[in-house]
Amino acid sequence: MAGQALGFVGVGRMGGPMASRLLDAGHTLCVFDTNAKALEPLVARGVRAAASPAEVAGAAQTVLMSLPMPEIVQNVVLGDKGLVHGNSVRTIIDLSTTGPRVAAATAAGLTARKVAWVDAPVSGGVAGARAGTLSVMVSCPKATYPAVEPILKTFGKLFFVGEKPGLGQSAKLANNLLGAAAIAVSSEAMAMAVKAGIDAKTMIDIINVSSGRNSATLDKFPKSILTGTFDWGFATGLSYKDVRMCVDEAEAIGVPMVVGAAVRQILAITQAKLGPDSDFTEIARVVEDWAGVEIRSKG
Repeated sequence: MAGQALGFVGVGRMGGPMASRLLDAGHTLCVFDTNAKALEPLVARGVRAAASPAEVAGAAQTVLMSLPMPEIVQNVVLGDKGLVHGNSVRTIIDLSTTGPRVAAATAAGLTARKVAWVDAPVSGGVAGARAGTLSVMVSCPKATYPAVEPILKTFGKLFFVGEKPGLGQSAKLANNLLGAAAIAVSSEAMAMAVKAGIDAKTMIDIINVSSGRNSATLDKFPKSILTGTFDWGFATGLSYKDVRMCVDEAEAIGVPMVVGAAVRQILAITQAKLGPDSDFTEIARVVEDWAGVEIRSKG
């Protein structure tokens, strides 16, 4: 497929690598970010930097967004200088995690302008964004999907979950709850094992060939916790936001989340102790502090 003129709003830790992949695929970009430093690598590649989201939406028929908070998404789309005021935009693809209710409200705000809304939250972290190995959870009108599919395949594997606005968001929140829960409960199990006298690396090796293996023990512990680097690349504040939204959305539709509420609480504690910019693998540091032990590889 020939390259398209696309817009992109939010080119930070996740958006920057995704925007770069679009350039590598032959597309041209007009971008906006409130952080001038985030724009520099793309501008160095000849990308046009716009002064507002509205300007981006005036330069491209399809605009992608990767933004940290639901309220920012709503403002970028529907605010005074939002995408809704651009005269070219026909499709908006939201790669952010906003929750289904915000997605539905934002999509409704675009109805009068006949702009198509595409939920496409992603999972796989910064490394996945760079490598193009993200999972992309898509919900949008079936008539819209063929046009956005080639663009989204640039980022990784696609999963079409339905037409209703927000369904992609529901899938993402469920996934992120499990990701955080795996770190929390694995940290408790590992702290117990290490304090009892078992080498941390040996215990992880046991778990990873046994019934307890999970995403945390397979990747996050070996790479970011046993090493003491805590550099997985996903902020505690964002994980807390996602899990909080997941629990709230579940309760709103009548699904109790007893374990989910506990995961939300451990993230709230981690954020309070270590700050929202800490890495979410630092949940393990909170457990270590309580247990009086360090979960580290020897040597």
